[in-house]
Amino acid sequence: MRETGATARGKQLVGTFAKQILNRLIIDLSWNSSRLEGNTYSLLDTKRLIAFGHMPEGKTQLETQMILNHKEAIEFLVDSAKEIGFNRYTVLNLHALLSNNLLSDPESMGRLRQIAVGIEKSTFHPLQVPKLIEEYLDQVLTTAKIIENPFEQALFVMVHLPYLQPFDDVNKRVSRLVANMPLIKANLIPLSFTDVLTTTYTEAILGVYELNQIDLLKDAFIWAYERSAKRHTLIKQSLGEPDPFRQKHREALYEIIQAIVLERLGKKAAFQRITAYAKKHIETDEQEQFRQVSENEILGLHEGNFARYRIKPVQFKAWQDVWN
Repeated sequence: MRETGATARGKQLVGTFAKQILNRLIIDLSWNSSRLEGNTYSLLDTKRLIAFGHMPEGKTQLETQMILNHKEAIEFLVDSAKEIGFNRYTVLNLHALLSNNLLSDPESMGRLRQIAVGIEKSTFHPLQVPKLIEEYLDQVLTTAKIIENPFEQALFVMVHLPYLQPFDDVNKRVSRLVANMPLIKANLIPLSFTDVLTTTYTEAILGVYELNQIDLLKDAFIWAYERSAKRHTLIKQSLGEPDPFRQKHREALYEIIQAIVLERLGKKAAFQRITAYAKKHIETDEQEQFRQVSENEILGLHEGNFARYRIKPVQFKAWQDVWN
């Protein structure tokens, strides 16, 4: 797994690789972790929500909040890579970020459980005594801290945090992000749970709850990491065939990207402008693809590539001040 997840030779600052792929990690991990909780957002919907603040029709506020909470929590993990660790500060604040605006009692965000809870579709009853919950959480964190292998640390917390249920709710989400912490700190490819079936993950967790067996969760963990590593491996740049769709719509792409920059549009306004432009100027069967290409282009615009859209430095700087 270490060979699969290695990102660079030589010593790097803590969290370097995660910062390099932060935008992609936020989208993939937010979507997959939310999907495992029954969230019905698609990957594209998730990207548009995170990048442009666009909430698609038919989605609930709960689903939207869940994804936005993941975004905040992942940014906390990456931005604070040097400071975080297997301690209460990290785990409690991750819970507060992931549960923000989702729990009926606002005081329970980031607070250890004071009440008894049940597990849906399970006869398992988690520990109920608050004092013991505190003691066992400290024991779990202390044990995780002294484990040397980052993959063993990750699997350990994926097993023990859901089993302990230290919070009123959102425990599995916390465990999935805490599992990424040692990988981020070691500059290994993060675990985004790519292609993990909800049924497989649920059965694996139930195996821990009901039987105290980790076999299925371990297998799912290894398989999921290999899939995540393939997705997040940096692709070497190489010359390839030009994209015929981009060639066909070259002038249209110039026009819409240039308009967004020159008019200094923010994220939501840019999303709306792209949608309106596609409906007016692009053939119906190509509108969705044009929207996706345009969104990728505007999100990928930086100081080293804006000139190809006939944009001047002063214009780009003025737009960036609004965009950011």
